[in-house]
Amino acid sequence: MSRVPLSVLDLATVREGHDSADALRGTTEVANAADELGYARFWVAEHHNMPAVASTSPPVLIAHLAAQTRRIRVGSGGVMLPNHMPFVVAEQFALLEALHPGRIDLGIGRAPGTDQATAAALRGVSPHLTVEQFPDHLRMVLALLSAEPPASRLRATPAATTFPEVWMLGSSTYGAQVAAALGLPFCYAYHFSMGGDLDAAVHLYRSGFRPSARHPEPHLMVSASVLAADTAEEAQYLAGPSRVMARSLRTGRLGPMVSPETAAATDLSDVDLSLLPGTQYAGTAADVVASLDELVVRTGAAELILAGAVYDPRTRTDSLARIAKEWGASS
Repeated sequence: MSRVPLSVLDLATVREGHDSADALRGTTEVANAADELGYARFWVAEHHNMPAVASTSPPVLIAHLAAQTRRIRVGSGGVMLPNHMPFVVAEQFALLEALHPGRIDLGIGRAPGTDQATAAALRGVSPHLTVEQFPDHLRMVLALLSAEPPASRLRATPAATTFPEVWMLGSSTYGAQVAAALGLPFCYAYHFSMGGDLDAAVHLYRSGFRPSARHPEPHLMVSASVLAADTAEEAQYLAGPSRVMARSLRTGRLGPMVSPETAAATDLSDVDLSLLPGTQYAGTAADVVASLDELVVRTGAAELILAGAVYDPRTRTDSLARIAKEWGASS
């Protein structure tokens, strides 16, 4: 069977006994591996004031990763637009596109990517940086990153010849409806969605899609948390730190990512496990690929993007290599 392209989503995870520089070096290693393995995109998330996440400024990290890689598209998964002035976002990504033509993605989200106190610190006292303004701000970004003549004097870059690909991200039906109304590609965050909105979001996106100049047809990507290893038992063991991290986020007891050994000694109750967000596929490469095949059949996704926070970057690169090999071998 013909398989859809695979991409990678990364958080620049900070682990116990290591610092942010180590986390960013690890992300660079994973990006290089994804580039060599043939993955289509490498996206970095925006989170703030979280001890386990060094990916606080996607544009800065994207500039570094695009310069360190050769072929792969690099982008944000995503920029949380309510935290930023739209013109600044448009300028940043127009500049990135000028530096790396045809390789930059701007994934945009509506959530703050942090707690409310930190969001307030990011946004300052401006009355214009609110969730309620999100649709207008998104339209402004799109206009500034368009080949069409601007309706105002504002230009994101003085002489653009190519433009970043703009995506709408979401873990609910809201993002799907915004993407459909504006004719944007849509990425559903199935790796952490707890609402069970996947099928409804996919339906609303496709049924409500209005063609745009760049996207005459809907284009759906779905994320999944994955980890492949030699055996299912080993994969579950290596996935332990991500489960502890998810519980820490849910309970507000934040800290660096723990090791697999620490995670194995951590008691996660049935209630804890039932409340962990999202869906994780952890097993052999064949197990993971079978689950990804089912996800494509269920959603009709044109692409998949693979999340998966792990303690050691080498675990991540090994997992991606196993999945890429199995994905290609049985296509």
